[in-house]
Amino acid sequence: MTDASVASVREFKMPDVGEGLTEAEILKWYVQPGDTVTDGQVVCEVETAKAAVELPIPYDGVVRDLHFPEGTTVDVGTAIIAVEVAGGAPADVAPQAAAAAAAGTAKTAQEEEPKPSGRQPVLVGYGVSTSSTRRRPRKGPEVAVPQASTALQSELNGHGATPVKDRPLAKPPVRKLAKDLGVDLSTVVPSGPDGIITREDVHAAVPVTTTPEPEAAQAPAAQAPAVQAAAPVTSYDTTRETRIPVKGVRKATAAAMVGSAFTAPHVTEFVTVDVTRTLKLVEELKQDKEMQGLRVNPLLLIAKALLVAIRRNPDINASWDEASQEIVVKHYVNLGIAAATPRGLIVPNIKDAHAKTLPQLAEALGDLVSTARDGKTSPAAMQGGTVTITNVGVFGVDTGTPILNPGESAILAVGAIRLQPWVHKGKVKPRQVTTLALSFDHRLVDGELGSKVLADVAAILEQPKRLITWA
Repeated sequence: MTDASVASVREFKMPDVGEGLTEAEILKWYVQPGDTVTDGQVVCEVETAKAAVELPIPYDGVVRDLHFPEGTTVDVGTAIIAVEVAGGAPADVAPQAAAAAAAGTAKTAQEEEPKPSGRQPVLVGYGVSTSSTRRRPRKGPEVAVPQASTALQSELNGHGATPVKDRPLAKPPVRKLAKDLGVDLSTVVPSGPDGIITREDVHAAVPVTTTPEPEAAQAPAAQAPAVQAAAPVTSYDTTRETRIPVKGVRKATAAAMVGSAFTAPHVTEFVTVDVTRTLKLVEELKQDKEMQGLRVNPLLLIAKALLVAIRRNPDINASWDEASQEIVVKHYVNLGIAAATPRGLIVPNIKDAHAKTLPQLAEALGDLVSTARDGKTSPAAMQGGTVTITNVGVFGVDTGTPILNPGESAILAVGAIRLQPWVHKGKVKPRQVTTLALSFDHRLVDGELGSKVLADVAAILEQPKRLITWA
């Protein structure tokens, strides 16, 4: 026997607590260096993609070191705590724990299978214990004969007792592996402690003719020609086709739109609004001496309405920082205006649009459009946008579902303004009506916030005097 006075340090490794998961986050430590722990004592709580799980230590000893602080994500198989144990500590428990962790056999309390009568209790994350269950005293005579121990069965058989038959001992991941490979566990020769069937035992029991590895190796080769054949674009008559290289603005726009569409979860809301009063205000502003020589059109008032709505709902003017996992609220508005040019769609923005008066906004809007049409928009003018307006109405369409400009949280699409029958003051009258569509990043903008912004824009366009009362 080993001298009990001899001490050694054992490293407890992060087990696979979710059948195949590769990492877990340490939520809370229940022990600190210097604390005494006993076999089966819960030392920490971890969280995986499936559940929060408490981890028990598989031996007695004194905590020497906690290798990671709370909140750290640790890979499965990495040592997380060092415990100084006496030489007389059960030497067979730690190897079982290490083997179970490496094989990914841990389960949460909700995932544990019901234990048949006579089965010794199993700690979360470890193999069947060979020691007596001092923490869980047996409660009935029906469990007086342990069936999990091969040695005990041999002893019973030596005294003429009938061999105890139970289903083969194996963890849920091993049973699933056997099922997937078509292996009958009753035919597998176990090599684990106390007759536990391991993954290696299952693989060894697979007939050579049914081994899945060759099939997996052959599958890519068989599928390769199909993938290669599907790559070229199908052409019926190449003499009547024109191929345009994707480059420059169009290439950058395509990459940005694909990245945005598959990164930010888009939500689009619509509202149809009577803008008759807005159009009347546009005509009045064209006669105002302070607006002489400036571009005055419905887009100007729509832009101003959006700026007022953002002032009333500032959280809409934000971005999602994936790297730092933060929402960045902008206290300035760089208003982007989507512009169609011969080189493709570009979105230059008006810097600090929130601080501009209506004449200043009209001047900036005119310069932006003229510069874009002349193809002289600088790269700096297209950087740093926070929210965008796209006027699809100029093409005669009612509205659309716009895709967010990368790095922005919202984009407003303005449809064509048409004379339509509308209920006004209790009577059906011809009114100027348009449809607005607001797309937003649902990671940081919920339905309530998006709806408030869209409703505010619509309310201002219906009653332009709100530009004064809400400003």
